[in-house]
Amino acid sequence: MYNPFQILTDAFQAEYRVNLSLERLDGNIMLTLTNEQGVAVRRMISPAQRNDPVRLQRVIESIRLGIAIENGHKVGEMLTSMTGGHVSPVRTGRVNAAQIAGS
Repeated sequence: MYNPFQILTDAFQAEYRVNLSLERLDGNIMLTLTNEQGVAVRRMISPAQRNDPVRLQRVIESIRLGIAIENGHKVGEMLTSMTGGHVSPVRTGRVNAAQIAGS
């Protein structure tokens, strides 16, 4: 049986204390990860993210990526695995804000 709360707990409990709390009546939950230094992550998770296994896995990967960046780790391999090896090239150049606003 699919249990998103257990999936979230299992994903992080080896390194953090995991707290899940109902934040709003619309079903949003707050995931809080803490360790000896205090709060490491707070993330609001919507019912749509929570109830879709693919979206929930993306949330978990996104949180792990944020933690890695905050801790100064190189994240190239993590990004490659998250995108299946397909990383779009970064655009360079100037952005014309007037053109964007007029669109």
